[in-house]
Amino acid sequence: MSIRNIAVIAHVDHGKTTMVDQLLKQSGTFSERDQVDERVMDSNDIEKERGITILSKNTAINYKGTKINIIDTPGHADFGGEVERVLKMIDGVLLIVDAQEGVMPQTKFVVKKALALGLRPIVVVNKIDKAAAEPDRVINEVFDLFAALDATDEQLDFPVIYAIGKEGIAKNELDDDSKDMQPLFDKIIEHVPAPSGSNENPLQLQVFTLGYDNFVGKIGIARIFNGTISKNQNVMLAKADGTKHTGRISKLIGFLGLEKMDIDNASTGDIVAIAGFDALDVGDSVVDPSNPMPLDPLHIEEPTLSVVFSVNDGPLAGTEGKHVTSNKIAERLESEMKTNIAMKYENIGEGKFKVSGRGELQITILAENMRREGFEFCLGRPEVIVKIENGVKTEPFENLVIDVPDEFSGTVIEKLGRRRAEMKSMVPTGDGQTRLEFEIPARGLIGFRSQFLTDTKGEGIMNHSFMEFRPFVGSVEKRQNGALVSMENGVALAYSLWNLQDRGVLFIDPQAKTYVGMIIGEHSRPNDLDVNPIKGKNLTNVRASGSDDAIKLVPPRKPTLERAMEWIEEDELVEVTPINIRIRKRYLDPTLRRRMEKSKS
Repeated sequence: MSIRNIAVIAHVDHGKTTMVDQLLKQSGTFSERDQVDERVMDSNDIEKERGITILSKNTAINYKGTKINIIDTPGHADFGGEVERVLKMIDGVLLIVDAQEGVMPQTKFVVKKALALGLRPIVVVNKIDKAAAEPDRVINEVFDLFAALDATDEQLDFPVIYAIGKEGIAKNELDDDSKDMQPLFDKIIEHVPAPSGSNENPLQLQVFTLGYDNFVGKIGIARIFNGTISKNQNVMLAKADGTKHTGRISKLIGFLGLEKMDIDNASTGDIVAIAGFDALDVGDSVVDPSNPMPLDPLHIEEPTLSVVFSVNDGPLAGTEGKHVTSNKIAERLESEMKTNIAMKYENIGEGKFKVSGRGELQITILAENMRREGFEFCLGRPEVIVKIENGVKTEPFENLVIDVPDEFSGTVIEKLGRRRAEMKSMVPTGDGQTRLEFEIPARGLIGFRSQFLTDTKGEGIMNHSFMEFRPFVGSVEKRQNGALVSMENGVALAYSLWNLQDRGVLFIDPQAKTYVGMIIGEHSRPNDLDVNPIKGKNLTNVRASGSDDAIKLVPPRKPTLERAMEWIEEDELVEVTPINIRIRKRYLDPTLRRRMEKSKS
């Protein structure tokens, strides 16, 4: 049976997972009675809620006697490391581009990696049914991008397909009359090369993603580059650091549609999952013990951001969560690191753990998962990772692309200027929109998103991807407003909140539990203000006209996990429990807090 291995790459929301859905449905892989969800590849709850892919996943379909292995990759910049590894495992890519938005920063990041590996993408212009779609402009943009990234002549002569992903239609030409995805299947079989390598050669297999199973331990999802593999075969594991272990394959798993099934053997070019080694890691090779020829280890993107997870030591600790001790938190982080290789963690003592990753989103998704599992903990402000290279202090820089309505572009440029951003281009994109491109230190982006959404009235779109480490630039502007800090323990009352709402924006509802040092809102001025949210109304037995007016409260701005992490300063923490997200001062006692501020200044 011939095999084709492809990955689907694109910017966030350009329709990768929907496209894979349609390929699965129309290949006849599902039987008539299978109940199929929409975006079937997004398996965990957070992926379904947010509509983003977080982990790359693989599936396989049979089409006219050819087995097509498809890997659906994440589109968000924080998961770039995941995409990079996947590209080494395949022989062709489907590059999906939105017919209206065109080339976006993440498209550039992924395409650069694919072209460098010598892959020839099939360009799929998706969502051609949008009112503002301009497929011809988009194809020109893609061509310019390929040319700018030094593509070869062969890569520049890319095949094009037009598609409406959610309706399951693909066409070779815009005016073709097509009802299904057949043109795309045919293009894949015609343009993606069959895997190189041969069954006669000694075994070479490389792991690119990890899974974990409570019964069999670590599972490595891998591609066979040469030779054949069978269950219970004795093999050698060659690790990236050069050490070698011998062992046998205890379980061999194949993929078809959404099913995983135990198989007895597999051959060159196929993508399978193997178990049997505890020491398995991404990039390791499994080879023939009598003739070991390990493959080059994979390069893994380095973390650029770290956040400190700590045990919750506030007055309400342990009242809402199930797992609250440092041992439990350490165990959970340990198990996360087994499968998530783009993250690292270290125990820094006193119940604190420093978790490093590729961006805020990656770390908040870990925190959100832990919260749903019943954990309770505190998070500090995200810090960028600073490196010393040849005696020079360097920090990560990001490429930031912003689409805003014209009337807001001045405000955005001014705010980013204060955050040390350097503007690279400003292009009007029509429909009263402008596209701005900046290079900005990653520190400057922390806390910018919520301010940006407010400034552009929710109409701005921002995307960024990691560029490189550069020499450290000076200080970056901090949050402009102070905090409203509770000076009492108790339950917040509507009457006192009504009196406080003129002072700033509140974060809590009436009847919310509060404690000394908890932040209940954002002050309208730069300084912090101690307030009393539990004070009731003094009642007398004399009626007065006009003083018994109804209390009208403005709805509070409840902090989400990302918003809270962006909002806090160094002396503040986010308290995360399965039920609530609260913001508090690091030092709850007001006198201790002032003493700390004095010693700092």
